[in-house]
Amino acid sequence: MTDAVQIVLAKRPAGDVTADCFREEKVSLPALADGELLIRTRYLSLDPYMRPRMTELRSYVPPFELDKPLTGGAVGEVVESRNPRYAKGDVVTGLLNWASHTRHDGKGLRKLDPAAAPLSAHLGVLGMPSFTAWYGMTKICQPKAGETVFVSAATGAVGQVAGQLARLAGARVVGCAGGEDKCAWAVREAGYDACFNHKTETDVGAVLDKLCPQGIDADFENVGGKIFHAVFERLNNFGRVAFCGAISEYQDQVPMAGPPKMFTIVQRRLNLQGFIISDHVGLMGDFVREVGGYLKDGKLKTRETVVDGLSKAPEAFMGLLRGDNFGKLVVKVG
Repeated sequence: MTDAVQIVLAKRPAGDVTADCFREEKVSLPALADGELLIRTRYLSLDPYMRPRMTELRSYVPPFELDKPLTGGAVGEVVESRNPRYAKGDVVTGLLNWASHTRHDGKGLRKLDPAAAPLSAHLGVLGMPSFTAWYGMTKICQPKAGETVFVSAATGAVGQVAGQLARLAGARVVGCAGGEDKCAWAVREAGYDACFNHKTETDVGAVLDKLCPQGIDADFENVGGKIFHAVFERLNNFGRVAFCGAISEYQDQVPMAGPPKMFTIVQRRLNLQGFIISDHVGLMGDFVREVGGYLKDGKLKTRETVVDGLSKAPEAFMGLLRGDNFGKLVVKVG
């Protein structure tokens, strides 16, 4: 038996996620069965897609179960194994419980070289968020030299990489973020041509007209809502939209209507494509080679917010939905 601490979904949120949606528990995990392994969590990733999983609405992944641990991308260390593919001491990444320890069948795990990069990097710039940015920008937005690309949530885990990939392709890059310090970092460190604070800007359309006078050729969409509506109106002919997320709408109890005059899609021959990165795992090697090369050459900058302690995960997650984090948000568990 192994004693563990875990965080379960205590109730489904109605609107904003609140602290009473979570409950911390101490449990005793039973002995491993053949084929199982016990993983001690080192770092846990917190990501916006987890918010829709807290409801029972139909989505691309099953909802979290009430009174069961939430799950998420994580890095952990194997502390006991009855699975021939993994040995004690192996460092792995995959979906683990919001818990100090997880019993696992080994499916979907990937071994890591702990000397290759900081462990938390495998949840950010070398993990799912950056892979998402790479796919959406290179395969859907396909920026070209001289074009204007817009990235919402420009300094988030996904946006900070997406914008830099557009810049490396020679495009002019404009973004928005939730704070003056974030916008300053986007321009100074990430190479954005301009960035505005969406928390204080009251007329998004007017600021886009100022910062994107030639219109917008490609949009990497993370926020949705009024920001996407304003971008949509300013897309040029043959504009491309990589629809990655809509965090501004995740806690709305009444779904927001789409942009007006949807016939614009036909008139301007637009390509609006939603995507889920798990559909494209076969391209992971290409992503690692390209983005890993940019990192090695110093062409890519990233930010990370680390929260210390599993018990802080609910508070940190609620902050993520408010935009409090800067860059990739991870919880240091072990």
